[in-house]
Amino acid sequence: MDQINFWIGIIATIAFAVTGVLAIADRGVDLFGVLVLGVITAIGGGTLRDIILGVPAFWSLSQIYVWLALGACVVTFVAEAFFTQPQIYRWMLYIDGLGAALFGIQGVDKAWTLGFGLPVAPVILGVVTAIGGGLLRDILAGKKTLFMSHELYAIPVTLGCFLYVLVLNFLPQYTLEGSVVCMLTIFGIRVAAIRWNLRVPIMFITKTR
Repeated sequence: MDQINFWIGIIATIAFAVTGVLAIADRGVDLFGVLVLGVITAIGGGTLRDIILGVPAFWSLSQIYVWLALGACVVTFVAEAFFTQPQIYRWMLYIDGLGAALFGIQGVDKAWTLGFGLPVAPVILGVVTAIGGGLLRDILAGKKTLFMSHELYAIPVTLGCFLYVLVLNFLPQYTLEGSVVCMLTIFGIRVAAIRWNLRVPIMFITKTR
């Protein structure tokens, strides 16, 4: 599982760095700003999780995450015209969905292994790991956050994390298989949301005079 978690972190970090830069492409940010916001997107969620858990930030133990995030940011900045093509951008969204699924389950697994706030905290920290970096990026860039955009993003992550906690609690002998199923659940819902532009229902408030 340690090897699997390492490669999960690598893939998710690169995916988040690329989509993090693309999300601020319309803001006219310079290279330094791109590096800062891209890296925050890539490692921010995991950093928040580790701060809450009271353990060293994952990237401080293996700085390859930071270097890969920086490299992905530079490539995306230089090749912005390529990545912003409609078809390529759509594929980047799919990769971002995969990254959210990978990071979410990884966050649950780390909190559960440390026995932190069982059984509720692992779900919360899984969600924080998956979307925390994006939220920090949007706040710093002055963009509408995920919670205000009605995008079907946090709900699939929460569902997948909850299901994984059930697996860890009741079927610990199937941890590996359960993690894969839960990742695919998150990813599958994100793919459907992107493909068919599914949104979270919003509350309409009628103003009265």
